[in-house]
Amino acid sequence: MALGREDAPGASRNGLDPHRLLPADPASRTLALSLYASVKDLPIVSPHGHTDPRWYAENEAFPDPAQLIIVPDHYVFRMLFSQGIDLSALGVPRVDGGWTESDSRKIWRTFAENYHLFRATPSRMWLDHSFQEVFGWTKRISAATADESYDHIADCLTRPEFRPRALFERFNIEVIATTESPLDDLQWHRQIRDSGWSGRVVTAYRPDAVVDPEFEGFRDNIEKFGALTGENTGTWQGYLNAHRARRAFFRSFGATSSDHGHPTARTENLSAAQADTLFQKAMKGDCTAEEADAFRGHMLTEMARMSLEDGLVLQIHPGSHRNHSKAIMQSFGRDKGFDIPTRTNYVDALKPLLDAVGLERNLSVILFTLDETAYARELAPLAGAYPVLKLGPAWWFHDSPEGMRRFREMTTETAGFYNTVGFNDDTRAFCSIPARHDVARRVDSAYLASLVTSGRLDEDEAFEVAQDLTYRLVKQAYRL
Repeated sequence: MALGREDAPGASRNGLDPHRLLPADPASRTLALSLYASVKDLPIVSPHGHTDPRWYAENEAFPDPAQLIIVPDHYVFRMLFSQGIDLSALGVPRVDGGWTESDSRKIWRTFAENYHLFRATPSRMWLDHSFQEVFGWTKRISAATADESYDHIADCLTRPEFRPRALFERFNIEVIATTESPLDDLQWHRQIRDSGWSGRVVTAYRPDAVVDPEFEGFRDNIEKFGALTGENTGTWQGYLNAHRARRAFFRSFGATSSDHGHPTARTENLSAAQADTLFQKAMKGDCTAEEADAFRGHMLTEMARMSLEDGLVLQIHPGSHRNHSKAIMQSFGRDKGFDIPTRTNYVDALKPLLDAVGLERNLSVILFTLDETAYARELAPLAGAYPVLKLGPAWWFHDSPEGMRRFREMTTETAGFYNTVGFNDDTRAFCSIPARHDVARRVDSAYLASLVTSGRLDEDEAFEVAQDLTYRLVKQAYRL
């Protein structure tokens, strides 16, 4: 008789392997364990992410396991959708308000019945870590354990110690940055500040909605931008002044960085007259795709100049064809698992910005990539020369044990450790934050152990670098 998945040999589990992601050979493993032990309990600094500030402001109980773990996490539902499970069946809200599954237990059962789809993925590692370390659940998620696991986690979520602020403190988060549009009134950040809670939650300035002429509703967004700031955003100078005003507003709520999710890494350094011409075309909706890209590129240089004025760190997250499926975009909106990596040029693309401000020592530009072929060929050499540039960690599709290892192997020999910025979890999934940081700490410990055992790094230096990669570099890079 064929065995069901939940009945197959090895279907039960005894918890996480304490040696996961560490080297197999005894000498390297012993050293890696010591390195990991020296950093595993350090505070978490999460300088860029997408958790909802409302959670920390209201500090209400999370509604149920499905709404916490499945519905907001595109890493989870994109895998299920790839196997033919409709997003509506997973409770993902529709743009038109149409039907989506509202029975969270049904959503959880669908997830549990298909948990095998996550085998050997980073998502599986994060989920298992969250289930065991956060909720004390050690059985494997499956059709057989669906209801039992749902009830166990749901019961946990009714307790005060599982509310957002309590988990924030339990996770040992020193500071977390959320990401908001310039049109956001930051009411939840204001409520956090006014509450007197000691947890440090800051915002980050994400101006895509008022920088990208191809962003839906661009002209209306610019008009709202002007209304918020009292500036005449129909003029080029008024538009720039509005950015300065909103950046100052965001800084008053703890922002230390801006973030730019452009399709390419293209930068431009146009004259005021050229920039004004493009801006006016964008306001009329007359930009070609090339002109829209040129305008976005010029605005990166303008943002860099503003960073010289106000000290915000500039993050560039390029190279994603966002919302690749038109049908999913129309039905479910942005950020629903259909952002796909593209090839990205940095050497030529960044030259206009670097010619303008690349040698400034008081400016910090952090580069990310979804194109691993650029690590050794372009990114490490650029960051290894220009004072303004630092390399963000392995990002998004490469936020994985193998991706982190490849990042270190391909960048360290040219850029060193100190032109990188530590780890950045960049997540919407709150309970995965400690899991993601734990993976990074283990992978870095394994990599450093390999350098020591192969004679490329002294042991005492490895322990110092481990501290730097885990804690010091991120605080320094993001001015936290």
